[in-house]
Amino acid sequence: MQSQQYQQQRRKFAAAFLVFIFILAIVDTAEAGKKEKPEKKVKKSDCGEWQWSVCVPTSGDCGLGTREGTRSGAECKQTMKTQRCKIPCNWKKQFGAECKYQFQAWGECDLNTALKTRTGSLKRALHNADCQKTVTISKPCGKMTKPKPQESKKKKKEGKKQEKMLD
Repeated sequence: MQSQQYQQQRRKFAAAFLVFIFILAIVDTAEAGKKEKPEKKVKKSDCGEWQWSVCVPTSGDCGLGTREGTRSGAECKQTMKTQRCKIPCNWKKQFGAECKYQFQAWGECDLNTALKTRTGSLKRALHNADCQKTVTISKPCGKMTKPKPQESKKKKKEGKKQEKMLD
């Protein structure tokens, strides 16, 4: 009885060993069947860097627009292309639509010139724009008057209704 169990165990082991050898043979032939692909040649491009123009808004002086890019090179497939861009409408356009500045508070009014000034330092430049590091702006000194308190819209409407009824 024990010899039968021993023979069964040997048969199972031999079968498992043969399956293992078979799997190894399949894997080895599959790897040998694969052709080694030569590595792609790294093509050195004669093309230069893209140079981008300023963003030109489609309508108005801010919002969505386009910019054109060019590059040089004898064997470049593409030497010009157009890219969509956006000019934020709250940026100070006098310093370039692609230059964003962080401004200090307005200074005191200069009595000689009747102007007050403030300085801004460059915060961000889009697409390698050529921006000044610091800019100064000035504006006329305003009269310091308190604004008149406005009546609420509801009161104004009621007044207009009463005038119409009287007519």
